[in-house]
Amino acid sequence: MEKTKINFLYVLPNMFTAASIFLGVLSILAAAAGNYEKAAWLIIVSTIFDGLDGRVARLTNTQSKFGGEFDSLADVIAFGAAPAFLFYFSYGHAYGKFGILVAALYVIFGAIRLARFNVISSETEANVFIGLPIPASAMFVVSWILVLENYTHLQAYTGAVSLLVLLAGILMVSNVRYPSFKKINMERSNFVKGLFVLIVVFSLIFLYPMESLCVISTLFLFYGLLRYLYTIITKRNARPKA
Repeated sequence: MEKTKINFLYVLPNMFTAASIFLGVLSILAAAAGNYEKAAWLIIVSTIFDGLDGRVARLTNTQSKFGGEFDSLADVIAFGAAPAFLFYFSYGHAYGKFGILVAALYVIFGAIRLARFNVISSETEANVFIGLPIPASAMFVVSWILVLENYTHLQAYTGAVSLLVLLAGILMVSNVRYPSFKKINMERSNFVKGLFVLIVVFSLIFLYPMESLCVISTLFLFYGLLRYLYTIITKRNARPKA
């Protein structure tokens, strides 16, 4: 009887996915224990593992349907449930049923966003996402939690942050387009510009990690939304009058 050969390279990207889940669970436990900063940083580190699993799979030519589904389930935990629990345990619980609703809708919308992505990913442009990507949404939520934890005078505006968390959830299931950065033009002029931007961004993150992540994630969220609204208004104004 011929033995089935196992390609252990297929295990490698899934190990990164498993690490992302593990960090998400640790984040939930840290949030439940009241260690909100630790919980936030665990989610941020989890995004690194989430970004690596797909790239490792492509580099080793080990993409699989199982890997794609496993990655989506990991995202529901690490970037759906973990940020929702962090939000609720830190500030959302102060708003009673509304806080519960925001946390629950965030997870539900995140799951819907991932399911829709799996269904239509082959039909959409490679350089855009339909709806706010769930890792970007999670980064937005946790960076604001970090800011509130470190700038206590801003805690007077936790109600506004709760509405922003709800907005992030809604944008995940919207038709708003966001750049994916999967296909980057590697022409020399664009490469130099892109390299310069990356150096500036990583320098700011190195100097002011929490503040930089908050500003970048907030600008990314509103960039897609404002561009979408601008497109609608422009098309409406350009429509010929009867």
